[in-house]
Amino acid sequence: MKITDVKTWVVGNEAGFGGRYFIFVKLTTDGNVVGYGEAYSATFDPHLTAKLIEDCASRYLVGRDPHDIETFFRNAYSSGFSQRPDITMMGCVSALEIACWDIIGKEAGKPVYKLLGGQVHETLRTYTYLYPKTGSVVPADIANQKNVYNDPDMAAACALEYLAEGFNAVKFDPAGPYTIYDGHQPRLIDIDLSERMVKAVREAVGTRADILFGTHGQFTASGALRMARALEKYDPLWFEEPVPPDMPEVMAEVARGTSIPISTGERLTTKWEFARIIEHRAASILQPDLGRSGGILETKKIAAMAEAFHIQVAPHCYCGPIVAAANVQLATTLPNFLILEAIKQFDGFHETLLKKKIGWQDGHVIPSKEPGLGVELNEDVCDANPWSGSQLHLSMVPEPIR
Repeated sequence: MKITDVKTWVVGNEAGFGGRYFIFVKLTTDGNVVGYGEAYSATFDPHLTAKLIEDCASRYLVGRDPHDIETFFRNAYSSGFSQRPDITMMGCVSALEIACWDIIGKEAGKPVYKLLGGQVHETLRTYTYLYPKTGSVVPADIANQKNVYNDPDMAAACALEYLAEGFNAVKFDPAGPYTIYDGHQPRLIDIDLSERMVKAVREAVGTRADILFGTHGQFTASGALRMARALEKYDPLWFEEPVPPDMPEVMAEVARGTSIPISTGERLTTKWEFARIIEHRAASILQPDLGRSGGILETKKIAAMAEAFHIQVAPHCYCGPIVAAANVQLATTLPNFLILEAIKQFDGFHETLLKKKIGWQDGHVIPSKEPGLGVELNEDVCDANPWSGSQLHLSMVPEPIR
């Protein structure tokens, strides 16, 4: 079996939930077996990233056996005499590696999880952001208008709506504006709003749901601890990425200083970066995104390292349905799995992009028994929704623009 063809799409996501665009790849073998992958990458223009995926495939996959995952990973990881984590290269590698596993599973007639140690979980607990229930784009002056990210009553009402659907965990991040500069001290107004938001949601949901408090690494350690002290009484399940991801030693200061579990990982890639988190005990929950972390096998290794230190894994998903499906395949095999990020119920545009929806019921994903990733990309929908660079000037979701 050899890879003979590679095709990419950059798909515009008008709904905005999960990102402004999705980058998909299809690999085809000489036996006409097809595998799909997806990259979580925003460091360059998405069309350029798609070309980089094609270039990586032409160098290290086309003409080769997709079963040879380790060889592909080592060749790409070490290309250009680099031999170190590179977030853009690993986005490309992750997409292609996921597509290889899709082919491997289809060739074997088994779900990928059956080839990675087997099924540990019959269902997978999920959480969702407090995505607004209607609309897709917010006004440019979002900071001056009430919404579920800055109004405690609206956040509480939205949380109750998701509980009614079956979710028992929700995430939101009202901690002030994301900054690309070094971590800063939160303003008292940001701490006050965050506490009022968490309090309102906790009073609404009681003990029926966990609260996941998100930030985007925008604080210093002392600033994050000030925020944490205001939130501890409401017992969040985690405090996500409280400081920038480049110094796990600093994140460890936060972990030691609060009773709230620290989670991190969406901006990290490969076992080497996650090893530093583990070494410094910087987090008790890891959140690798399989579209960036190195793919399915690499993230299985990350999870195994974490398991040895009693650290749990909660796969991140700010992506389309192929990364979501890869997350499901991996999480199904993990003894230290905690919870899976869902884009609502993987309905809406995520559902439209697939020939068959990811199974979800009563707050849990039901892993598919179909071979490979268990999903098939709807190529006609991809062709009909190219990313033009103009959709969603400002997304509704609270994540930074990617």
